[in-house]
Amino acid sequence: MTKQRLEAFSDGVIAILITIMILELKVPHGEDWEALRPLVPPLLTYVLSFVFLAIYWNNHHHMLHASTRVNGKVLWANMHLLFWLSLVPFVTGWMGENHLAPVPTAAYGIVLLFSGVAYLILEKALVAAQGAGGPLAKMVGNDGKGRLSAALYAVAIPLAFVRTWIAAAIYVTVTLMWLIPDPRIESRLGRE
Repeated sequence: MTKQRLEAFSDGVIAILITIMILELKVPHGEDWEALRPLVPPLLTYVLSFVFLAIYWNNHHHMLHASTRVNGKVLWANMHLLFWLSLVPFVTGWMGENHLAPVPTAAYGIVLLFSGVAYLILEKALVAAQGAGGPLAKMVGNDGKGRLSAALYAVAIPLAFVRTWIAAAIYVTVTLMWLIPDPRIESRLGRE
């Protein structure tokens, strides 16, 4: 399989996930602004998840663009990432519909954590496929931001049982950390 097929498949899966999430939002019954009030928690959760998936799509695109080859390990690592991302619509709906209840909020964090871990595994598989001294290895370095994100998610999950708003604030903070594409890859790709 070429990296273009891998990227196209991943793009399609992420597009479907975003579509599934928006279809889960229900149209309000009413014609005034008050009719939107019950939709605020699901809508905010949708926005957070949309940005989360957009960040993964963006960074996945940059990482594959910087890669020259894929192999079987990369294919399985990519499927592992897509598995965890495919759970995002489910936990998004669950957390949004239950207004940050502890168990759905913790489950949301678990999916975010394992998505992050899966991305780090994919990153390592791609670096190995390119060679330890290759350009991708230099671009990603030790990926401190990825490791910090995973650590923050790991902290947020048990906090969901103490104060759900703290867990949600951590999820938002990590998302904000990643809004700007990874400069390590962006800057090197711009020079090519």
